[in-house]
Amino acid sequence: MTTADEFRAPADRDEVEIRGQIDKVVEALRAKDLEALRQLYTDDVVSFDVDPPLQHIGIDAKLENWARVFEFFETVTYEVRDLTFTVGDEVAYGHAFARLRGTLPSGAQTNGMWVRVTYGMRKIDDVWLIAHDQVSVPLDVASGKGVVDLDP
Repeated sequence: MTTADEFRAPADRDEVEIRGQIDKVVEALRAKDLEALRQLYTDDVVSFDVDPPLQHIGIDAKLENWARVFEFFETVTYEVRDLTFTVGDEVAYGHAFARLRGTLPSGAQTNGMWVRVTYGMRKIDDVWLIAHDQVSVPLDVASGKGVVDLDP
């Protein structure tokens, strides 16, 4: 018996797997599960996140960022939209819009802000892992401030 997956081109299967990995990031953030997140990144991940410093190198630094998010929010909601990937044999890159929001310990709800995110993925031992991510907000050049009230 054959399955639909057997008829998909390898690049199509890889894209499905990559999108599944991003879905797992969303799930792990909602669950506030650092160990699940650890499984989705390379050990040497380089992250250009919105908070200082300019770069976070290695899985421990990346997980420290997420741990701070988990301390800040009582509940976490993370959504990704307009996710697009270009997939090669062992490397893929993609981009999307993402929004992190949640409930504060006080009970207040935050709407968060939409950011731009870029993913660099590597296929290691047949598993697609995030090797690089970059998160940014548009910059108002005149004021020197980030613009955080835009919707995709």
